[in-house]
Amino acid sequence: MTSPRPAPTLDYVRSQFPALERRHNGAPVAYFDGPGGTQVPRAVGAAMTEYLFHHNANTHWAYPTSIETDAALDEARGALADFVGGRPSEIAFGANMTTLAFHLGRALGRRWSPGDEIVVTELDHHANSDPWRSLAGERGLAIRAVRFDAETGQLDMQGLAAAIGPRTRLVAIGAASNLLGTINDVRRVADLAHAAGALVFVDAVHYAPHALVDVAALGADFLACSAYKFYGPHIGALWGRQALIEELDVPRLEPAPDYSPERLETGTQNHEGMVGAAAAVDFLASLGDGDTRRARLEAAFAVLHARGQELGERLWAGLRDIAGVTVYGPPPSQPRTPTLSFAVRGAPSEEVARALAERAVFVSHGDFYAVTAVARLGHARDGVVRAGCVCYTSPDEVDRLLDGVRDIARRSR
Repeated sequence: MTSPRPAPTLDYVRSQFPALERRHNGAPVAYFDGPGGTQVPRAVGAAMTEYLFHHNANTHWAYPTSIETDAALDEARGALADFVGGRPSEIAFGANMTTLAFHLGRALGRRWSPGDEIVVTELDHHANSDPWRSLAGERGLAIRAVRFDAETGQLDMQGLAAAIGPRTRLVAIGAASNLLGTINDVRRVADLAHAAGALVFVDAVHYAPHALVDVAALGADFLACSAYKFYGPHIGALWGRQALIEELDVPRLEPAPDYSPERLETGTQNHEGMVGAAAAVDFLASLGDGDTRRARLEAAFAVLHARGQELGERLWAGLRDIAGVTVYGPPPSQPRTPTLSFAVRGAPSEEVARALAERAVFVSHGDFYAVTAVARLGHARDGVVRAGCVCYTSPDEVDRLLDGVRDIARRSR
């Protein structure tokens, strides 16, 4: 019996990302912009190049490169199925989560009636609220919006339970907030929704890089994620229960495939993106040990979660110690990702981001499409600063970020 191999070191993980070789103003770049899109390991770029240079073709034809393309796309569905805990026949691809949500919404809306209700939350990225609001406007549906507590960064679960009723057809819930890092109790929400006969759509875009998705454990009916948030290319993936996919009245061309999951896809897909998404899953799996890809993913995410928790605690404590800095969202003792948003008194968020960039510390600023949540925090005008830790983030980089914020806060007093 072979013993489990040790988890890869942080140095090894960092060595896989060419972007970390970049220098700015003489210093190595520290990327804290992962919540908006992570850097890409060599294996992902190599897989996409290999496909484009040696196997590029359209699908379902009787010559070698087309047959090879079919096999590559089947493998991509298999990889993403392992990533979320579903089946390959339940994985559809699209340009991004937003596009997939609009497309799914059109299909679902065709069987709903005026007066039916959709539940959304104020905590979500607008990609998980505006497609449903748009559908409500087209179909005469009602939207019920659940508030969150701006002090704790937590959803009002009593309000959510009260919002679900006999006319609820869908509850759209984010697994984790891309603004505050809050991890929501999706299973509790799903149980409430299913008890009322409603479906559950889960936005796992921010959750998927930090916690291994398990669609069955979450109680999801549909779940979307984006590969560029977990070290892959710019492409989205949608998981749906196969029985639901097959019964949807999806907008589609008459000659197009009418079986799951391809009936959810419109036109020729981004083949190289699908291959790259699979390579991103395999990269993550390579960081763990086990007999199956899913087992390796479970092992890898256990290690990455522990590292992320340590970095998140370091960043949270450091920012909270700086006079003039306000940190938003739940503390590290609560379920959260290592993504923090903060504001520096007297310094607009863009000014903070520019000053940190001069130090080769790259952070995001603004509202990150969580417009409603940012407004509830009192920053509708200038937004907030966001910093996220991912698999290649080091403790030294966290300290560099804290040093930069400390200097900015001192100058802004």
